[in-house]
Amino acid sequence: QVQLVESGGGSVQAGGSLRLSCAASGYTYNHYCMAWFRQAPGKEREGVAGIATDGDTTYADSVKGRFTISKDEAGNILYLQMNDLTPEDTAMYYCAQRRTYPASRCPGPLGSRDFGYWGQGTQVTVSS
Repeated sequence: QVQLVESGGGSVQAGGSLRLSCAASGYTYNHYCMAWFRQAPGKEREGVAGIATDGDTTYADSVKGRFTISKDEAGNILYLQMNDLTPEDTAMYYCAQRRTYPASRCPGPLGSRDFGYWGQGTQVTVSS
């Protein structure tokens, strides 16, 4: 059974950094596009960053230059390094596996309907 478990969220001040992790059990990430999404209260879920099986990355314009998505060599842990955080980054962050064709690619913009196997989320709160 596929399980994704996010961790690493917390509360930071503006300008701070956090690194989120998403651990997979039951499979590896090596065959799928994996992505991070976020959802703030009252807003739609937004695709933040994605990484394809060949390592190509996709980022939302709002996080380009500040966030970096990566995964470990074994393909079991997905990361999101978040720097220069702002209050607008406050949200619940989720990792997810792409389920629609092409499952190995991450064409942008990232849409939540193309992804499944969501984790439970980790909260990020940025204060000004």
